[in-house]
Amino acid sequence: MISMSTNILKEITPLIPSDCFTIATRSKSHFTFPLHFHDELELNFIYNGKGAKRIVGNSVELIDDYDLVLLGPGLMHGWFDGDCKSEEIKEVTVQFHRDLFDEKLLQKNQLSLIRNMLALSAQGILFDKETAKKVAKNLNRINESKGFASVLEFMFVLHELSVSDNYRLLSSDTFNKTSRSFSQNNRLDVVLDYVTKNFERDITLLEAAKQMNMAETSFSRFFKRTTGITFSEYLIDVRIGHVTRLLIDTQKSIAEIAYECGFNNISNFNRIFKQKKGCTPKEFKEGYTSVNKLFF
Repeated sequence: MISMSTNILKEITPLIPSDCFTIATRSKSHFTFPLHFHDELELNFIYNGKGAKRIVGNSVELIDDYDLVLLGPGLMHGWFDGDCKSEEIKEVTVQFHRDLFDEKLLQKNQLSLIRNMLALSAQGILFDKETAKKVAKNLNRINESKGFASVLEFMFVLHELSVSDNYRLLSSDTFNKTSRSFSQNNRLDVVLDYVTKNFERDITLLEAAKQMNMAETSFSRFFKRTTGITFSEYLIDVRIGHVTRLLIDTQKSIAEIAYECGFNNISNFNRIFKQKKGCTPKEFKEGYTSVNKLFF
């Protein structure tokens, strides 16, 4: 069941409160479900769909023959035919509640890897081909199991994914409309929230450091160690995330959007955007428009 929400559809999934998860296995020749989001987390596995177009947040890519993605609550996503020529696409979708793991349980040491993975799922996590192949066998076992045995199989899948180092994040963390449900660092949240509210301004490193009562050099090291990127890189990612949303949701010109999101030099903006997204702002907007025309 799906309901309309501004520019995309909200799916009311078949998962009921009394179930831990739901699993669906399909064999098809085309991708027909529209761009959508839902309140549940989702693990989606696709085999033999090479060339299909995958949209997750503000990421638009053509997939390989194996595609395994973990999606957080509220993250817009969809798979479309694109350049796929396959007549026999296999898809397995597992949807589960965001409170499957109690918050107190998630804080236990033994669940730290799963906790971190759930936090990253807000951006969509793409696992590599080998991990997808490995997990595919376990997904089959979930489908064949019943009751508590199926829960154990599913927990094992989550564990296997959480220990994998072969993954990459798909969408900017600012694109997801939901709040950070699995926050990992409350101190850092002060700065991240400040950036979210002021990204259109030229926020200096000193200004950001003051939010945490830290010296510039100490803050710079702390930020890089905690997030894996520099503060200036994060600020650019936030701005690009807002740019992509405006490109999709509004009819404003590209120049208007760039200035509104803190980019004061258009040529520099175009260069950064292409570096981050692999296409020009115009190409990005047209890519979404061509998908939306199929359904709206």
